[in-house]
Amino acid sequence: MADPRIIAIELDDETFPTHAIAADRERQVAIHDLLAGNSFEPRRPMERGFDGPYRVKLRVEEGRLAIDIAEAGGTLLETIKLGLTRFRRPIKDYFAICESYFRALSDQQNPAQIETIDMARRGIHNGGAELLIECLENKVAVDFETARRLFTLIAALHLRG
Repeated sequence: MADPRIIAIELDDETFPTHAIAADRERQVAIHDLLAGNSFEPRRPMERGFDGPYRVKLRVEEGRLAIDIAEAGGTLLETIKLGLTRFRRPIKDYFAICESYFRALSDQQNPAQIETIDMARRGIHNGGAELLIECLENKVAVDFETARRLFTLIAALHLRG
């Protein structure tokens, strides 16, 4: 019976040593939410016909995002590689607007200003998720919420190191 979801996700801490507490907090929330509910279905046929669930590891290899997809027991099924260049601008914009949002909260700006910044933050985050869906189009089918959470993890990886 098919079970197209992620049951475990790991970020390669060797590639990205922790430096930013805010990025780590974002990462922890994204991992928790991702594991609570996601849709992840590789589109390329698996040699042994595996249909999930999956263990996923995100890492960087030769300047590219590598997504290792393994079966529940840990046996690697495939590695998908994506160029990071197209993610640089959305990631930069996302964390810049997050910084503005948290600064607005700490400065106790009026609620309308905070809401405006938060709407911009969500818009940038959604754009990053849409970009990820597009990049994974022929490789892995993910729903929008899964893509949003994976984008958060990719962004956190990008800030680390």
